[in-house]
Amino acid sequence: MSKEEAHTEKYIDEKVEGDHPNVQLEEEDDSPIEEVRVTISNTDDPSIPCNTFRMWSLGLLWTCVVSFVNQFFYLRQIQIQLGYAVCALLSLPMGHFMAKVLPTRQWNTFGYKWSLNPGPFSIKEHVLIGTMVACNTGTAYAVDIVILQKIWYSSEKTFVAGMFLVLTTQITGFALAGAVRRFLVYPAHMVWPSNLVYASLFRSLHAEADIHEAGRMSRMKYFGIVAFASFCYYWLPGLIFPTLGYIAWICWISPNNIALAQVTGSNGLGIGVIALDWAGATQVIQPMITPWFAQVNVLVGFIVVAWIMVPWAYYTNLWDSKNYPIVSAELFQINGTTYDKSAVLDSNGVLSESLYQAYGPLRMDSFFALTYGVGFAGLTATIVHVALFNGPEIVSRWKAARQETDDIHSRLMRVYPEVPDWWYGLLGVITFALSMVTCVVWDYMPWWALLLAFCISIIFLLPVGVVQAVTNQQPGLNVVTEYLIGYLLPGHAIANVTFKTYGYIVNVQALSFVGDLKLGHYMKIPPRVMFMAQLVSAIISCIINLGTATWLIDTRPFVCDPIKGYPFTCRNTRTFYSASVIWGAIGPARVFGNKDGALYSTVQWGFLVGAILPVITWLLSKKFPNNRLLSNIHWPVLLAATSYMPPALPYMYTNGLFIGFIFAYILRRYRYNWWARYNYLTSAALDTGVAICGLAIFFIVNSWGGAFPEWWGNPSENTPTNKDALDHCIYGGTNFHGYHPDYEEYAY
Repeated sequence: MSKEEAHTEKYIDEKVEGDHPNVQLEEEDDSPIEEVRVTISNTDDPSIPCNTFRMWSLGLLWTCVVSFVNQFFYLRQIQIQLGYAVCALLSLPMGHFMAKVLPTRQWNTFGYKWSLNPGPFSIKEHVLIGTMVACNTGTAYAVDIVILQKIWYSSEKTFVAGMFLVLTTQITGFALAGAVRRFLVYPAHMVWPSNLVYASLFRSLHAEADIHEAGRMSRMKYFGIVAFASFCYYWLPGLIFPTLGYIAWICWISPNNIALAQVTGSNGLGIGVIALDWAGATQVIQPMITPWFAQVNVLVGFIVVAWIMVPWAYYTNLWDSKNYPIVSAELFQINGTTYDKSAVLDSNGVLSESLYQAYGPLRMDSFFALTYGVGFAGLTATIVHVALFNGPEIVSRWKAARQETDDIHSRLMRVYPEVPDWWYGLLGVITFALSMVTCVVWDYMPWWALLLAFCISIIFLLPVGVVQAVTNQQPGLNVVTEYLIGYLLPGHAIANVTFKTYGYIVNVQALSFVGDLKLGHYMKIPPRVMFMAQLVSAIISCIINLGTATWLIDTRPFVCDPIKGYPFTCRNTRTFYSASVIWGAIGPARVFGNKDGALYSTVQWGFLVGAILPVITWLLSKKFPNNRLLSNIHWPVLLAATSYMPPALPYMYTNGLFIGFIFAYILRRYRYNWWARYNYLTSAALDTGVAICGLAIFFIVNSWGGAFPEWWGNPSENTPTNKDALDHCIYGGTNFHGYHPDYEEYAY
């Protein structure tokens, strides 16, 4: 830690502790974990209000806003997301404003005294608002299943069926979180490092609330200026001058050179592409938030996969790669035409072996296949890396957690009534019953598959939770679940994605809720208030997510079409669809195995490679313990670098990493005072401005059928091929022969 960092941290600690001058801080009255000691206050004032009208009104408001905005932009070509920091920053002045204007009169309802304005806006109210939003920053995973059934599989269910599916997959994890909170929340050695960042953010915001420094712009004024500038600027790449987001200047040297276009176009490998669109440049990487060492690992992994392995595979024509685009999540026949899954499915939507053998095996581009192999390697690398580098720490922490007495934070939390086990138990029974009804009545998958999916979530919950609580890494179960059900129920696409959702997302949601409970533990939030805030916000967000997606699908013509549907091309959902065909409709045995001409069995070697690489690094680090290079090699991060491609495109990585180099490395190292005060604020303000402008463009222009006049920087919507070539590099998304199946009805 630098002297400037230490000074800043010391200042914040002194400010917070100064609010309780009569408290004597002693070593034995603090957490045994150093990181917690320097970040979390070891005092509490139970009289601080938290279950207030302000908390509920702002929490529900931001839940609705974030759920709608993030789902709305999820279906767009370039995704925009409002995150945790945006809510934390904007809700603070709103809370202070309500504390000034709301009446302070006390009311008595059935003996319960309450007030709309119980005093100054508190940090506990603020944390609860942030927690309600944190439950919903990611869109509900199961919404993609509803979209798949409606658009690709012609097996649309009722809105009620979709709602049950979304609610049960999102809420069931909450019941599981209650079952493991004794092991993952209460023990001091279960740290959950990411929560230290959030706790530090809230403490610094409230510590600075009373600081008035001469000659320095306030944080809120700075936020407003940057957000307004971002709002004004985004009218250019968002409507007037879209090409600003995809400046493929190298391709313009010879735009008809197919190989050059594939390498330098925004729909190709993206070498040299400049994205002057904040949403596109930061879609994959949060460059101002992600630590620089992690970004370096991402950079190395990206270069090895996207700029070395993929060109080698493509231009040596591995797996007949030249018949397909160099970067694509689409599925093809051997001649490069679109793979029509309906040609191999019977009337019940199940794979027919005879039709499959007659139609031919599924093909994908080498980029898509290699990223699956790298993903396999990333899974085993995470397990082995954590076992070797963090294993002793995890074991010692687990033993200490089982044997330790309550630390100061657990003792302080005794003041507040705990959530009864039967609350979580009742919620678990209800969600399980609804899950069974959903899967059986609406024929999502067999009852035994649901039981198996729940077993996987439950069995892996505690071990994965311990790993995440100690190392901040979460080994994903998505590949495991897809693989398993792909062999147990081959040919059943919807059953495959449903099984993955119940087996994988329920586990993810459970650990997300556990993390929120740990933050509440650190910040001394009454558990029953936390329970209700999480549950209510999660239910509301599910309804808004599904309602928003349904509204867009029903009202936008050609939604999810990669050409005609622009900007609602559903880039993420199209990749989800491809996965449903690979793992479900066709099955892993016919894609990655040795059945019916499977071509991609070699990528399964990724499992072995991923297990070996951390062993090599670990052995070398033992031999050269002072080598800085070895200490910074993190195989799980490095191999996960390309896990978002597709649907992400390479230029999104290069532009995001360049921004990260400026902010996470240069400014943090040489302008630390500015970085500490304004870095996260800048990121949140830019996100906010872009999101508000994106909504304004849709509701003011797009929803009325309006469009900006055609010119060079805004290719005509009447030439759909150009919408995939806003960079004026038309061959960047075609195969080696200049053909792409999406453009079949259009002439070049």
